[in-house]
Parts: sequence; structure tokens; C-alpha cells
Amino acid sequence: MAALRRFGQATFQNRPLFSSILKQCDVKTGTLQKSYFSNIFKQITTKHSYVLRRKWKVLACVIGTGTVGALFLSEKQKYILNAEFPGQSIAPTKQVHFDDDNSGLKLTLFQFVTCPFCCKVRAMLNYNGISHDIVEVNSITREEIKWSEYKKVPILVVEGVGEEGYLQVNDSTVIMSLLESYLNDKTVSLEKLLSYYPTIEKPTVGSKKKTKEVPHKNHLMFPENLEDKKTPEERAEERKIRIWVDTVFVHLISPNVYRTMSESLDTFRWFSEAGDWETNFSTFQRMSIIYIGGFVMYFVGKKLRRKYNLQKDVREDLYEGGSSWVRFLKGRQFMGGDKPNLADLSMYGMLTAMEGTEAFQDLTSHTQIMPWFDRMKKMVQGHQGAKMARDVTRK
Repeated sequence: MAALRRFGQATFQNRPLFSSILKQCDVKTGTLQKSYFSNIFKQITTKHSYVLRRKWKVLACVIGTGTVGALFLSEKQKYILNAEFPGQSIAPTKQVHFDDDNSGLKLTLFQFVTCPFCCKVRAMLNYNGISHDIVEVNSITREEIKWSEYKKVPILVVEGVGEEGYLQVNDSTVIMSLLESYLNDKTVSLEKLLSYYPTIEKPTVGSKKKTKEVPHKNHLMFPENLEDKKTPEERAEERKIRIWVDTVFVHLISPNVYRTMSESLDTFRWFSEAGDWETNFSTFQRMSIIYIGGFVMYFVGKKLRRKYNLQKDVREDLYEGGSSWVRFLKGRQFMGGDKPNLADLSMYGMLTAMEGTEAFQDLTSHTQIMPWFDRMKKMVQGHQGAKMARDVTRK
């Protein structure tokens, strides 16, 4: 939109040029000689080259995204809308059940299957053996979360809790901290625990808009009757690494999985396989997403590389990110010691978001991160967290 706005400004600033040329227009036919089109194009591109040369990629993204949106809207969704909980809900795309689930929770996760932040939450749910329903959200129309004022994913809905009969939890980090706090002591309700993670508005520098954030979202909440087995230093390290995963490593993913046009298309093909798009979308929708989405995200990846000041060869930054994680481990099996903590689950989730890509293969072949990843996969897929004692004791 910024590119379109600047193009309009260029046109406005060249009013005399346009006026003189339009005077030469044949009033009867409404046509201009070819030389006048050449003249107008030459002068605008010379004076406003930043619009047509630097912004064409942004325009391509805008046009491509709009096309994808039109394709989605033109096709009928396979989901069945119902009204099982307030506003609007949707029949689950997938149901994950664990026989040894003792959480007592009825959860529905609204997600994009390959969203790194959604992958974090799934990793925690699977590790702890918590049964849950999954609703795959249409990334263009977002019809499945139309009922929610919060329009991002993941969204976790806990049914049978709160005055309205359900509790909505937003933000992957808040979800993980909330659930971990609850699993430590189920005598404290989720509704009360969530009140300890208030969302506040902060003014944005140089803008009238305000940003929303949860100040203590990386902290766990311990009731007075519990004593944490972990030292303050260990908890501080866990929080620090979780923040690094959410604010540093995550920004290395898109520029790498969309590094080249062929990689971008291959990434979307893998998304299709991982997300079971053949079941959830029509063939027309699926192929449109793969090819148009791959084209658009190639340029988005380039933009993100510049935004986060990554090297021209973004693989070098990815390798450094992987090597940094290995250094953080300090020779331990997991960041949490002999078992994973929330930092481990966050990083593992992020990596599963790119597991089927060329970037992931390059990362594992150029760093020493794979042994840890394999250990994590075994722990998560075996939902070993449900079988392990919590890191708390009662006073």
C-alpha cells in the first residue's frame, strides 16, 4: 500500500506533465500517440525511480496476496460451522488423544500447522500428554477465528472454565507459561492463573498506535504452598533463552526457508503435506496457495532479511543460531538438565516448523544441534512429560 501511495504522489507532483500531454489527446478517439506514453514513463521513472524499481516487489506481494484471497473466497470451505461455544466455533480438523491424560482439560487449539509459534504450543501439549482438538485456520480468510477479537494464532480455548463457559488464551508464550503453572498445581484455577498475565497497552515510539504486550509472560506462577526445585538462576536462564527463541531465532526461519524461489515452492509443498491440505482444501485452493504463496513469500523473505539485518547469505545466520543453541546447552542433555524445560520445548517447536525444508537439512549438517533435536523428538513423541515428576514440592 505504501508503494501505491507513493505512485499516487508521483502522479500528483507531475500534474503539469500530465496536463500538457493530455492536451494532445485526440478528443474524438481518446487516444495518445505512443511517444507520449514513452515520455510520461521516462520522466516518472527518472524522478521517482524508488517507486517503480524498489517497490515493485512489494507490489508483487500485494497483488499475489490479493489473488490468493480471491481464490480462497471463491471456493467453498469444507469446514462445518456450528455454535458449540460462544460466537462461532468449527468442527475440529484433527483430534489428538492420549490415554494417560490426567490434566482434566478440554482444549481446542486454533492454529496454522507450520506456524513456529503454534508448533511451540503443540510441542508442549504433546510432551505433557494433554489431549486436544485442533482447528486449522484458513490463513487468508481466517473464518475459523471470526468469533475472536484477537486475530492471530495460536489461540487456545479451554472449555468448561470461567463465567462464560470457556476461557480464551492468546499468545504462544502465555499459553505455555499458563499451562506449566497449572500443571504444577491444579488446585489453582486456570482463570485465576490467567489473571496474573494481564495485557497492557504501551505507546509506540514515533506512532499514535499502541502495542499490546504481557509483561511477565515468560514467568511461571507458584502458589505460596509450593516450593520450586529449580534455583532462581536456573529459572532466569530458562526465561532468557525463551526470549531469545521468540525474538532472535524465529526471525531466521522465513528468510531461510524462502531463500530462493525453488526453496520457497518446495517449502509450500512441504506445508501442504504437513498440513494435510489435500483433505482440508480443494485441489484448486491447494495449488493456488503453493504457487502463489511460494512466489509471494520469496519476496517477503528478502524483506525480512533486510529488516533484521541478516547477512546476504542467510544460511550463515541460521548456522550461528544453531551453534548458539548448542553453546547454551553447555554439554547438558537438555536446557532443563535431565529433562526438557519450556526453553527446550520452544526451540524444538520452532525447528519442527521447518523440519521438512532444505534449510533444516543444511542447519543439521552444519551444526551439532541434531543430537539434541533427536532427544527432544523422542521425549515429545513419547509424551514423557506426563510420566515425570514436576519441578515443585509442597511446603
